[in-house]
Amino acid sequence: MEIIQYMAANMDLILQKTWEHVFIISVAIIPAIFTAVPIGIAITANDDYAKKVITASSVILTIPSLAIFGILIPILSPFGYGIGKIPAIIALYFYSQLPILRNTYTAIKNVDPALREAANGMGMTLKQRLFLAEIPLATPVILAGVRTAVVVNISIATIATYIGAGGLGDFIARGISQTDKRQLVAGIIGVSVLAICSDMCLAYLQKILTPKGIREEK
Repeated sequence: MEIIQYMAANMDLILQKTWEHVFIISVAIIPAIFTAVPIGIAITANDDYAKKVITASSVILTIPSLAIFGILIPILSPFGYGIGKIPAIIALYFYSQLPILRNTYTAIKNVDPALREAANGMGMTLKQRLFLAEIPLATPVILAGVRTAVVVNISIATIATYIGAGGLGDFIARGISQTDKRQLVAGIIGVSVLAICSDMCLAYLQKILTPKGIREEK
């Protein structure tokens, strides 16, 4: 009851911090999509190169977020962006690469070879085949990678409060430092609800962008 009262009394602040969280995630994930998807498509042409790129992306994902923030602070400090949203966005951008890149690569590689042959038989160019056949078929798997990246980043972004990025992590950090369970639980609930809502919205987007023929097969 105490926690509910605290959240009701501070709803304006919770909504503000939620918007900050969404802003950080959005600014990181959008450019990540525009880089990871083309790279994922490009590496389908060479399996050896693909393994190296995916391995490199996997290594980045294993680095603790606080370590990434620690690396970015001295790099960005000379430009006046050592703390705040900028290093958080850059870190989340790198964390977004692997799920999107790997799903794109897997989706394009798993397109039925017979469909490629049919597209070639129709006289499609490589570009036409890619945009009119392969990418539409790969879209559900690519968007599944985006969903994974978004949900993971919502969690990681809470740590960015320690470099002044704001967001719902502020409640969690203050709750821990002040031993205030109200703020701690409010932050946890906020992050959880945001992750669930984001995943549901992206799941719906994935459904409507999936070609009708594939939806009917399912």
